[in-house]
Amino acid sequence: MKTFLSYSIFLITVSSLLLSCSRNEEAGGESAEEAAGEQPTNRVEIPSTVRKNLGITFAKVERRNVETTIRVPGSFELEPLARQEHRLLLPGQVEFAVDELDPVKRGDVLYRFRSPKWLELQSEIDLAKASLKQAETQYEAVSKRLEALRGANFKNAELEAKGAEYQGDLAKRQAEMQAALSRAVRLWNLHDASGADAMKPADLLVEIDREGQKVPFYETINSIEVRASEDGFVESLAVTNGAFVEEATLVLTTVDPKQVRFRAMGLQSDLAEFTEASPVRIVPPQGAGTNINESVEAHLHLGLSADPIQRTVTLLAHPSETRPWIRPGVSAFLEVTSDTSGGIVLAIPRSSVVKDGITHVFFKRDPADANKAIRVEADLGVDDGRWIEVKSEVGPNDEVVLDGVYELKLATSQSGTSQKGGHFHADGTYHAEEE
Repeated sequence: MKTFLSYSIFLITVSSLLLSCSRNEEAGGESAEEAAGEQPTNRVEIPSTVRKNLGITFAKVERRNVETTIRVPGSFELEPLARQEHRLLLPGQVEFAVDELDPVKRGDVLYRFRSPKWLELQSEIDLAKASLKQAETQYEAVSKRLEALRGANFKNAELEAKGAEYQGDLAKRQAEMQAALSRAVRLWNLHDASGADAMKPADLLVEIDREGQKVPFYETINSIEVRASEDGFVESLAVTNGAFVEEATLVLTTVDPKQVRFRAMGLQSDLAEFTEASPVRIVPPQGAGTNINESVEAHLHLGLSADPIQRTVTLLAHPSETRPWIRPGVSAFLEVTSDTSGGIVLAIPRSSVVKDGITHVFFKRDPADANKAIRVEADLGVDDGRWIEVKSEVGPNDEVVLDGVYELKLATSQSGTSQKGGHFHADGTYHAEEE
């Protein structure tokens, strides 16, 4: 009886197991053979929404001479001739035509000023003009009398002496007139630093129409316009608008932000590697919004002296082109390559490589699918602190994950064991693929 009961229980159990497997297969479940046949993948899905939420960025693989590159920190500064100061040569009241940070072109009006000294110059011209007119009238009258006497074959020594005197006085008045005009023109042209259309003394006497009357140009000048000598921006206004300032007072300063150079302090121990023939590049520091692949070629100049205490030497580099991050005060790095004959390798940013357990890994963008990243165990070589050589698994056209590499590493490792694949959801959460 017991034997029959045991056998009945065994049959019921086997039947239940078979029925359960059959239902799993009908429901679309995987069999053990099918599960064992799947191969795990090292791809991680990173669609655009995930890249945005996790802040994932990429850097291009570069061909670099990593082993012989020297990197020196420094900052940009204005070149000595990039700043232009505008000062008054006459005391006067200033009225600005520009404001701080305004862009200006060569020849643009910066400010106007009214000066009592200019009124005095106008008065000198008036007096010189009146004296010259009187001398011309006297000489013209004597000349007509002498001409009439000569026509009658009559000579008057006293009249001829007076004519010579009037002629000398006329030359004197003409010289005084020319001197007054020259002083006024010189002051005008000195304040018009653009030098575009230099005024001549005769220009002050050109008659123009004012309220229906013909008057010389100098009488219409109520204020002097000061113009920009170079393209650039207004850096600062040194006085208050409408203020009366003395001569030689600084009024405003303009700068040309394109005239910048890079200053760095290299070690004297590397002095033999710094030559003006060395290829150099200026690269921005790695940070939010900067492209680690962006750099600018520059021409290197060595400073005339070195610091014996700090054991450094001044390096000055002039960039060949401009970038938005090239501006005075911005920190960057100067890369000097001491050997260009060889040593070119494929390199990726050092910060794109992370340690996972006892191995170093990085994530390469899948060339076949931009929405996937491939986890790669790194085969590394030499590095210079910013770039590191990769000996395999990458090509010159590949991209690697830069920002967001730690999130991908954490998502693809669990308890020290690397997960072989998975995907991110739009909210940034990670879901591993089931094996």
